[in-house]
Amino acid sequence: MTVRTTDVQVERDRLPLSFNQQFVSVFDGGDEHGPFGPRYHIVHGWRLRGPVDASDLRAALDDVVARHEALRTVIVRDGEEYHQRVLAPGPVRLEERTLVAGTPGERARQAEDLVSEVEAGTKAADEVPHLRAVLARFDDRDAVLVLLVHHIATDGWSVRVIVRDLAEHYAARREGRPPAVPDVPQYCEHVREERVRAEHDEAGAAYWRRRLDGARLTATPTDHRRSQGLEPRTAIHRFHIGAQRFRPVLDLAARSRSTPFMVLLTGYGIHLSRLTGVTDLVVPTFTPGRPDPRFHDTVGPFFNFLPLRTDIRDCATFGEVLRRTRTACGEDYVRDIPAVRVFAEAPRLMEPGMADDAAPVVFQVFPTPYPLDGESFAGVEFAEIQDRTTSVERGADVPDGALWTIHLPPEGAMFGSIQYRTDLFEESTVAAAAESFCRTLLDGAADPDARL
Repeated sequence: MTVRTTDVQVERDRLPLSFNQQFVSVFDGGDEHGPFGPRYHIVHGWRLRGPVDASDLRAALDDVVARHEALRTVIVRDGEEYHQRVLAPGPVRLEERTLVAGTPGERARQAEDLVSEVEAGTKAADEVPHLRAVLARFDDRDAVLVLLVHHIATDGWSVRVIVRDLAEHYAARREGRPPAVPDVPQYCEHVREERVRAEHDEAGAAYWRRRLDGARLTATPTDHRRSQGLEPRTAIHRFHIGAQRFRPVLDLAARSRSTPFMVLLTGYGIHLSRLTGVTDLVVPTFTPGRPDPRFHDTVGPFFNFLPLRTDIRDCATFGEVLRRTRTACGEDYVRDIPAVRVFAEAPRLMEPGMADDAAPVVFQVFPTPYPLDGESFAGVEFAEIQDRTTSVERGADVPDGALWTIHLPPEGAMFGSIQYRTDLFEESTVAAAAESFCRTLLDGAADPDARL
């Protein structure tokens, strides 16, 4: 079922969840915390250069909601059962503000502060559309656009789809023409197709049965025990490495025919092994979860939890660990299947992450599909705000443990963030972990053949 934006949008009820939504619902405690809480969202910001018409921007936001069903789909708890309900399109809330103009540096800091402020806010999971926007102007030709989307309906890849479609619909309205966007299949079609694939993919299940035989997640020791019952809250620690210092990491990736993710994961794996004493590492990451290119333009929570297993017990150098990591990634990524199917083949995999004094930590390098880096739409240039460096005490929730996210913007620097549960980890512990990772990564990239 390919839905065109000109089609009449009707409500539909009792649609099944995707495998990913089933996985996420495991963390649902039926309260205000976790994936169905008001702080489980994704926030990104863009600098807009040029004259922005707020009326046409608001209309373009509504166009995007009409185009993508996921932005108006709610998940209904019916006892212990869950299902999806697609609702008719509704208006997006666009808040307008005025910022104090200043030097370029002062404007950049205000822009980052605005993104952080929105990120610390709330949005109910049953409030549709799942999209909210803030447009803040420094002057008539310099503004900040911040988008907040509930994570139950979307993922990081989808946010880039949303802003690309938003920019095109805005330009179409300003220029009096139809938007130049392709028809898109909806997320519910992905749900149906992934179930069909699962019925015919015994090889994928068999691979993970063998791959994770005897494996356990490499959990991170916590500062506070779960049994203490502290109030859950998610903070964000940010860190970065400048382009000149980070250059050896990219050079090593090129020389070793690895991706930057593989080199970064190597540094993280060595750090984690030193922290825990574990050499048979199982490090979870998130993949885009879009094996079918037909859904690359579809908005929805496609992301998938993938456990990467690498045995480094006899590795003496960073380079040796990198080779093991490269092989593991190459084998595991091509067999990326929904996490709930993986867990069915390895039911004890997550046990260490549920311990009283340990937690799961996910490591991801954020993909950037369809980047709007300096592209102009009806005289407005979009540039994403990726160089965020300010740590905050309140951010978007993670359901458990911590989430490391690495951004690699085009200029060659590295920006990292760690979203962590403060009922489990102290800020000083998280900051020390980031420092250990950066030191391990840079030392290894500088001399990959040196003994560890």
